[in-house]
Amino acid sequence: MSVRSGAAEAVSGPAPLRQLVEHYSHGEDVVPTRYAALIGVYAAGVAGFSLLFHRSGRRLPARIGAGDIALLGVATFKLSRLIARDKVTSFLRAPFTRYKGQGPASEVQEEPRGEGLRRGVGELATCPFCMGQWAGTALMGLYLVDAPAARTVAALLSAVTVSDALQYAETALHRTAG
Repeated sequence: MSVRSGAAEAVSGPAPLRQLVEHYSHGEDVVPTRYAALIGVYAAGVAGFSLLFHRSGRRLPARIGAGDIALLGVATFKLSRLIARDKVTSFLRAPFTRYKGQGPASEVQEEPRGEGLRRGVGELATCPFCMGQWAGTALMGLYLVDAPAARTVAALLSAVTVSDALQYAETALHRTAG
């Protein structure tokens, strides 16, 4: 299968759908339909959480303070990298990825494998930017249900982020001094 025909052939279904994918991807291995199921899972999760949250009688906060947003932001950064790149979570990604090599610190480099939904999950699982949306949503959900618990989890992840930054700073300092 040529690269040019690979994207369209990876999509099963009616000819118009295959033509849409071919037109969109210009022959590259970019198949937007493989993400539809992932978006559906995400949307269903958010809708389900919203329904349960509403039925519980809880109310959304009138506002979320800048400190909480910053704390959740740093925690989202760390959680998304932990899920998408850390060596210790590679067993979660293994069904959807292939190991390419060692990355910086405790991170690994992986590539998505398979086709269709499997490849889509592999692309999501190896992309900290993509995983950030999911991690941030989960942390915000926890915040809405139990703000003190969310702050505790976010503080832990943020402390690890600060520790990581200090580890990189010390390593850089030793390289320049030695």
